[in-house]
Amino acid sequence: MSIFLKTGRVKSEWTDYNGHMNLAFYIHLFDASWEVLLQKFNIGEDSAKIEKRTTFAVESHTTYDMEVKVGDEVDMNLLFIDFDKKRIVYKLEMIHKSEKYLAATTEVCSLYVDLSTRKVTEFEDSKRKLIQEFIDSHKDQFKPGNLSLLGKLKK
Repeated sequence: MSIFLKTGRVKSEWTDYNGHMNLAFYIHLFDASWEVLLQKFNIGEDSAKIEKRTTFAVESHTTYDMEVKVGDEVDMNLLFIDFDKKRIVYKLEMIHKSEKYLAATTEVCSLYVDLSTRKVTEFEDSKRKLIQEFIDSHKDQFKPGNLSLLGKLKK
């Protein structure tokens, strides 16, 4: 079982001359879905605007397993998350809503950044606690499969 984040719909302007969603918009949907958790952990858009702290993706590994087309709805789910003092590694999946096939996955390593200095910084204790509590309460639902970026964490 994975952890549902949100549903997206493929827009016509996201498709390319092959008649399916262009790879840039897979990433767009993954990024918009990840924002659900960033907000929950107080490290997303609000944190960036108010506290001047947020995350920057620095490495990713994405698979494109089956195509999606205009009008298709996809469920965006969390498969795995872990972190250290300055980094988060997570993996998401995109599942075709009606046909239930795996359309894509992405695994990402992000750094926590102080926007006033544009340098990597450590998560505040309150934010570490939010992330750890989420992991502890959902880890039985994680099903990451192969992970490529987990070695980026320094625990």
